[in-house]
Amino acid sequence: MSAISQLQRLAVAAGLIACTVMLISSVTMPAEAGWRRQPEDLSRGYVVAESRYGNGTVSGPIRMRRLGPQVRLPGGTWEWCRRTCSETLRVESIDFWDSRQDGIVTDECGIFGCLELKFGY
Repeated sequence: MSAISQLQRLAVAAGLIACTVMLISSVTMPAEAGWRRQPEDLSRGYVVAESRYGNGTVSGPIRMRRLGPQVRLPGGTWEWCRRTCSETLRVESIDFWDSRQDGIVTDECGIFGCLELKFGY
């Protein structure tokens, strides 16, 4: 009796694995859809970035390319948008020196946005 129940469990597990593989393979990945990340609202044609250090704001036009969006920095160069175009514009322009430590970008917002932990009374 236990041998039959083990075979039934194996059959159910194999069926679940097969269904999972079929489901995953049928989903269109963002890169296949033409995006490397979830895009922000780029319908305006420009983005605005506000400094996290009181350096003001900056705006820049955006353009769509085959590999994703680009934002133009104030100097005129086009930079590939990383997480969002406004975040890339902020880090690469108005907060350029404030967001780097030993030549490495350390202050770019992550997956959950710009999280700040403040302790005080």
